[in-house]
Amino acid sequence: MANVYYMSQDGLDKLKKELAEAIAQRPVIAAAIAEAREKGDLSENAEYESAREAQGLLELKIATLQDKVANAKVVAASQLGTDKVQMLNKVKVQNLAVGAEMEFTIVGESEADFSKGRLAATTPIAKALLGHAKGDVVEAQVPSGVIKFKILDISV
Repeated sequence: MANVYYMSQDGLDKLKKELAEAIAQRPVIAAAIAEAREKGDLSENAEYESAREAQGLLELKIATLQDKVANAKVVAASQLGTDKVQMLNKVKVQNLAVGAEMEFTIVGESEADFSKGRLAATTPIAKALLGHAKGDVVEAQVPSGVIKFKILDISV
């Protein structure tokens, strides 16, 4: 069964653009392979090996992006509720150990950017928050130990 990738429309558009750019690189890689092949003995041709490796990495990237685009489920803001934390909700929490308040938007992996407050749903903190309501205290198992958060607000 294929994974489902939940994301916003902007996230899907970004993935489609990245896929188109990757596909556009195919002729460049093919030309590099052809040029390296013309240089003779392929068994000792580092340029050829490098170009083939680049081709393999590009094809892997294309396949991964195609899978994500094909299995994307766009979540619209109009579909979101604020009674429990879910994808694309903005969540304001308080770290109970230090008293610091933080705000995150729970997003799919392809849209995650911690510096912009966009937390991937697959992270330990997001996993702990998902499905909980305002006022709940949740525990997130992170590499440094357990962190307790109180959910202060949930919004769209």
